[in-house]
Amino acid sequence: MIDRKTNPPFLNSFLDYLTVILNKSPNTVKEYNYDLAHFLKFLMHHYEISQEEDIKSIDVKEMSIDTLKRVTLDDIHSFLFYLTNTFHSKPATRARKAASIRVFFNYLTQKEKLLEVNPTQGLETPKIDKRLPKYLSLEESQKLLEVTKAQSDENKERDFAIIVLFLNCGMRLAELVGINIKDINFSDGKMTVIGKGNKERTIYLNEYCIDAVKAYLAVRPHDGVKYTSKDALFLSKRKERISNRMVQEIVKRELGRAGLDMNKYSVHKLRHTAATLMYQIRKSGY
Repeated sequence: MIDRKTNPPFLNSFLDYLTVILNKSPNTVKEYNYDLAHFLKFLMHHYEISQEEDIKSIDVKEMSIDTLKRVTLDDIHSFLFYLTNTFHSKPATRARKAASIRVFFNYLTQKEKLLEVNPTQGLETPKIDKRLPKYLSLEESQKLLEVTKAQSDENKERDFAIIVLFLNCGMRLAELVGINIKDINFSDGKMTVIGKGNKERTIYLNEYCIDAVKAYLAVRPHDGVKYTSKDALFLSKRKERISNRMVQEIVKRELGRAGLDMNKYSVHKLRHTAATLMYQIRKSGY
């Protein structure tokens, strides 16, 4: 949750622009707010406007546009160096923050006309090393499905359906958590999910997915479900929409049961598995 009271007005205006005009998701807007608030705090320390030694404790609420008019490309480079030197930030993290700063100054110069000069002109994105994504092999995927299906937990049908959808559909965590029952068309074998940037996309389901979801729906609680979660596909023990964290815990637990490295693999890695092994998994009957 963003505490807008701690932001200067021009930052809140930018966040509104991201939400209303660019249709960014709440999580994306939150990331922008975090990145830019950190950058503004650094500037106040950099320009000695604040005497606070801990940069993260600096109050930026009263920061003015006049201060931003002083910003140069060198100042932005100093911020990126500070991230590397102080936090040992990875190139991907610095690249994200550089992108946030670029969009922010584009907004101030081109949309709001609050600045005449855009200091991000010429700003290069930190180079990111390209690494091959880690994913489960066919045998590991089958083992994960087998142990999840064989478990005796009261939520075994739910957990099995979750693993099946991840391995077969390449879904994001937020997409799976956000599934509503009405989003699934069993006769056509497809499902609608809300993806990144609040964009709707269609996912096609094979028979194994459909069977797993139907098996879960047969035991899914109906009585006592919280009103705000009555349409949700996956429910927690408290009979409300399952949370991101709980899904992550389920995946981690089942990976452990399958004898797989819980630190090496994750929900995100299951997406890579789906993208590379989906056909083989279906062909083998899983």
